[in-house]
Amino acid sequence: MSAIVLFDGDCHVCNWSIQFIMKRDPSGKFKFASLQGDIGRKLTKTYRSDPMIDSVLLVENDQMWSKSTAALRICRELEGPVRYLSLGLMIPRPLRDLVYDFIARNRFHWFGRKEQCDLPTKEERRRLLD
Repeated sequence: MSAIVLFDGDCHVCNWSIQFIMKRDPSGKFKFASLQGDIGRKLTKTYRSDPMIDSVLLVENDQMWSKSTAALRICRELEGPVRYLSLGLMIPRPLRDLVYDFIARNRFHWFGRKEQCDLPTKEERRRLLD
């Protein structure tokens, strides 16, 4: 069963993360949509998520996960050593989200905004939903 990762299309870190996930998800479990696109807006409304949320979101098994929980649940499904990061789910969510929020608040300052998107490959286009 596939899952949908919603990401900030204006963020270098988010775009890098999507590339990272795609390379470690050869079975294609994850599909992707930007939070700013039609599908992203529709899903955040369906799951009653804050439309201004500063987080990656994961829609899986008719549930939406956000922040560190979403990121670590994604890691759990990837190939390679990165899957061991999912052990972080044993850390209480408020502590995990504190670190996540710090990074999210500073990501544009540290890495800038994405002014234009890279042209996706044929495989990447197949997995992008917007």
